[in-house]
Amino acid sequence: MPHLQTSPWWAPDRHADRRPFLTGRGAITRAVRAWFEGQGFAEVETAALQISPGNEAHLHAFATEAVGTDGARRTLYLHTSPEFACKKLLAAGETAIFSLGKVWRNRERGPLHHPEFTMLEWYRTGAPYEVLMEDCAALLRLAARTTGAAEFRWKGMACDPLAEPERVTVAEAFQRHAGIDLFGDLAAQAKAKGIRVAEDDVWADVFSRIIVEKVEPALGQGRPTILCEYPVSEAALARPKAGDPRVAERFELYACGVELANCFGELTDPAEQRRRFEAEMAEKQRVYGETYPIDEELLDSLALMPPASGGALGFDRLAMLATGAAHIEQVLWAPVP
Repeated sequence: MPHLQTSPWWAPDRHADRRPFLTGRGAITRAVRAWFEGQGFAEVETAALQISPGNEAHLHAFATEAVGTDGARRTLYLHTSPEFACKKLLAAGETAIFSLGKVWRNRERGPLHHPEFTMLEWYRTGAPYEVLMEDCAALLRLAARTTGAAEFRWKGMACDPLAEPERVTVAEAFQRHAGIDLFGDLAAQAKAKGIRVAEDDVWADVFSRIIVEKVEPALGQGRPTILCEYPVSEAALARPKAGDPRVAERFELYACGVELANCFGELTDPAEQRRRFEAEMAEKQRVYGETYPIDEELLDSLALMPPASGGALGFDRLAMLATGAAHIEQVLWAPVP
């Protein structure tokens, strides 16, 4: 979908229309920083240029070239998340950190997507991932109270940001919203429900299509939804859940059908993380004909990293819902051309 084209973002009339959303964004920014500082977090800044932009099959990065003083050239990438650098900081001894900064993802643009956007990422060492569920609920309440929003609305859906989020496992959501057994034959069940399944689809393709078509549109209606316990194969950076190795300590936060946050109980096993990265890059090669390097320093740091939980929240999307904006570019001071 093309981005807004009515007039340039810097046209005075258009800027005047956008300014209430932008000032609301600024108020949320200040409130979020104050909240984390009040919780004892240190704000960190990480380098945008990285050896690896991330090793998930369907993430697409911007590549650039660094030229050394000796003229030597090497490829670097704009990070898709500060995650790898933040984990190295946890290995270095930090215990509670947050980052509020720009990240970049290619092949993404639309009402909820922008090639350059702001990500709020935070980590707590020694904390179970359920604590991040409480953090997410607190951040929704904070944004709503900062802007005075009594409810969030998006495409005809409404959500009370002050309400306690419902917690639903992926298996429960598949059964409730699609009538599908997550641990059964997904392809056969999807076909029976009228969901397109191509001959070359792998399990992950079918899983994703069911999520997008049947599950996501039903999440975050009335109150926020925390969708948890993803299959391990769909949680490349999360540790398996104790007692059920089929699923991982991963959850996503939804409001009005909009995905706002993605959180993990962090995987700290270097060998298992390498295996997962290699599997993700094999899938990326199969689908897109390219791969990204694996950050060997990240794998080394995992051996020192303490148990931790971490979350990533799309700050622009939160600002949209809290200010009533209809398009992500309404909450960006200077959108990408």
